[in-house]
Amino acid sequence: MTILLTGAAGFIGFHVARALRARGVQVVGVDNLNDYYDTGLKEARLAQLAGPGFSFVRADVADRDAMFALVSDDVTHIVHLAAQAGVRFSLIDPYAYVTANVMGQVVMLEMARQCRRLEHFVYASSSSVYGLNRELPFRETDRVDQPSSLYAATKRAGELMSHAYAHLYRLPQTGLRFFTVYGPWGRPDMAYYAFARAIMAGTPIPVYDGGRPKRDFTYIDDIVAGVIGAMDRPPAAAEGPRLLNIGNHRSESVGRLVGLLEAALGRKAMIRDVPRPAADVAETWADVSAIAALTGYAPATPLEVGIPRFAAWFLAYHGDGGGRKERA
Repeated sequence: MTILLTGAAGFIGFHVARALRARGVQVVGVDNLNDYYDTGLKEARLAQLAGPGFSFVRADVADRDAMFALVSDDVTHIVHLAAQAGVRFSLIDPYAYVTANVMGQVVMLEMARQCRRLEHFVYASSSSVYGLNRELPFRETDRVDQPSSLYAATKRAGELMSHAYAHLYRLPQTGLRFFTVYGPWGRPDMAYYAFARAIMAGTPIPVYDGGRPKRDFTYIDDIVAGVIGAMDRPPAAAEGPRLLNIGNHRSESVGRLVGLLEAALGRKAMIRDVPRPAADVAETWADVSAIAALTGYAPATPLEVGIPRFAAWFLAYHGDGGGRKERA
């Protein structure tokens, strides 16, 4: 059993790879190590993965030749987590999102067709596909045709392409709509991480609408359990492709997040109140009943537990100043 995992140097990919390797399966990790955020952090994650059971290939999922070279009869599962992430950056470089999230999805689907022993293709979607929906919590049966960002549109495009490939080629697939994932080894571009750096540096943090926006903050260990649980249960041919929310089933304010960071880091935040951008929705909240019924998924880490764990890692990794990188 060999699992091909894209985005292996990324936040979620790193944690999934580590959990899979602990199960004793062979993991082939793929990542292009782009510079959307600090490549040193990505390299530090890969250093943690080095050893038996894990091999790394530096490649771009939108590169057909590079990805087709990895086609193998040994590959039984593909977990495709590589993507160009970030809602607001899609306003700056839209082309990067089309390349990674649209072309990359097509290349991976074509590659999957050539892996003759493939049992399951699992891929990352996003809660962003729910866009301007107002009914909460978000359910997989909700409309997803009102994206609020190009990022969301590219992730929805990936879902639609996957549906077509499942229909045309009977490719067993599950798409996972991730909600706001946080925890150790996280992404520096995400609010909780950027807030921590600013708090430790004593610089102001921009907080939208007085901290009232809400997110379904989901701790990384819970996410990993959901990803692997879904991976282990491919849909039957008659079932067709799946789409599953994977979140914490709890919506909490950004203001509460800031308060928990202050307590965990032992410093007060300098808050700068700013209007919420048009690309950011007011609230997210995941209905996780579908993935719970399928896998027994039961997120067990509330924000008041997860944030101190992140803060402990953050201080160990960056040092008390939050700016310098120490040994991982």
